[in-house]
Amino acid sequence: MKLNTERLTRTVVQKVDKQKVATYARKTKKIATYISYYLLLLSLSFVFLYPLLYMISQSLMRPQDVADATIQWIPKVFALENYAIAFGAIDYWKGLLNSIWISFGSAILQILSCSFIGYGFARYKFPGKSLWMALLVFTFLVPPQTIVVPLYIFFSDLGWINTLFPFIVPALFGFGLKGALFVLIFIQFYSGLPKVLEEAARIDGAGAFRTYWMIMFPLARPAMIVVFLFSVVWNWNDVFQPNMYLLLPEFFNLAQNLATFNGNASVQGMSQAQQTVSTQAAMSMTPTLLNQIMAAVILMILPIVILYLFVQRSFVESIERSGISGE
Repeated sequence: MKLNTERLTRTVVQKVDKQKVATYARKTKKIATYISYYLLLLSLSFVFLYPLLYMISQSLMRPQDVADATIQWIPKVFALENYAIAFGAIDYWKGLLNSIWISFGSAILQILSCSFIGYGFARYKFPGKSLWMALLVFTFLVPPQTIVVPLYIFFSDLGWINTLFPFIVPALFGFGLKGALFVLIFIQFYSGLPKVLEEAARIDGAGAFRTYWMIMFPLARPAMIVVFLFSVVWNWNDVFQPNMYLLLPEFFNLAQNLATFNGNASVQGMSQAQQTVSTQAAMSMTPTLLNQIMAAVILMILPIVILYLFVQRSFVESIERSGISGE
């Protein structure tokens, strides 16, 4: 009897020890998995954050620190005056206002027009639908540089040069910068909505437009967030079209002011170098105003970064969501 009790006790102890070992093994494996995930995420994050960290570091340096090969990240003295100089050099407030009008105005109008066009393509059949769809895709594939000359002549004949009309009016009709892509995004979203929504609205006496505006359009919030952010960022960073239609400095947006300041700063930095060394040596020197250029870049992207911080969760959810499952 005593032998059986001891054997039973040893068996229970062994089982308990095995359970503890298994528990510790699971916890260790779980911790190791988490560490691997976080290391991978930190590595990928550094790849994307490196340019931003580099710009911030360079924007806080003095000209001699930029040219000093021994200084990589942390300057000897933090030169905050670079931001003050860049602020005035790119005419920040006026450029910011012009950028807001072009970017946010185009984005809002593209949401309204591209959503309406996308709903028509996704939910209705009409004569020549395949042809119009092919033309829509064709406008997306054709680079805007190939049609800029006729567009410039057209807008010039209308007296729209040095105005916001070349950006606002095309966006109002579903075109503008990347307009065809935004229409395709709305087509994809509306195609996934169940048809019972429209059938219920039709039973209640709602017409086609009222059904779209009161029921379908509010449901397209995920697609609207994606289109809004893409449109704002692309219009904010665009220099090609503003350089074609905005020729006077008072109408320049921040991207144009930054490009102008970059060119002037490079020339000025080379002139400063030529005053102290030979021409051949000056050609090999890093422009001494790189710190101010980086400060101007930070000032330019700051509004977009702030905007993304406020809408990042909605933006990620909108990217992940494919719409309500259809029938």
